[in-house]
Amino acid sequence: MKLRYSPTSPYVRKVMVSLLELGLRDRVELQATNVWDPETDIGLSNPLGKVPALILDNGQVLFDSPVICEYLDAQIPQVVLFPAVGEARWKALRFQALGDGLMDAGVLRLLEGRRDPALQSEGWKDRQLAAINRGLDALEAGVNDLSGGPLTIGQISVACALGWIEFRLGDHNLLSTRPLLKSWYEGFKARASMQATEPKE
Repeated sequence: MKLRYSPTSPYVRKVMVSLLELGLRDRVELQATNVWDPETDIGLSNPLGKVPALILDNGQVLFDSPVICEYLDAQIPQVVLFPAVGEARWKALRFQALGDGLMDAGVLRLLEGRRDPALQSEGWKDRQLAAINRGLDALEAGVNDLSGGPLTIGQISVACALGWIEFRLGDHNLLSTRPLLKSWYEGFKARASMQATEPKE
């Protein structure tokens, strides 16, 4: 398989962490892709022009990160990042949605901040930051549900979102007022899969 990726994308990191946790890293070739390059051919793999995109051995392409991660999980029946049924499944998917939503809001805020200053909307940036703060508050309140039990895609998604916030929005110190969440994250990011995928420019 081939994974089109960017080393700073939180969505890509989610896939990479899943690959490592599932023991599938050696089965995937990485293809660095700059989706902002005018000459990029990412549209041939993903019509939406985004990474990650996973090209299977038969040429089929999967995107985006929730689909890729669930496909990878299905390759290793004895390891379950996506519980099949019941409350455990909905909890994992809910935390995945919350983690992905934090990534969405963070990326939107970052991209707005990279526009020409004369065209930037402070209201739009504030809206995204407010969404991030609400998401972090929800995680702080629900950290007991996030902690313990088998590893799930929900925990991976939240951790990758927090890692990206730490990477890109570190000057806001957003975890400093969420001590329970910060403690959980400090423990989770010590995992070998998180250490190996730490984002770098």
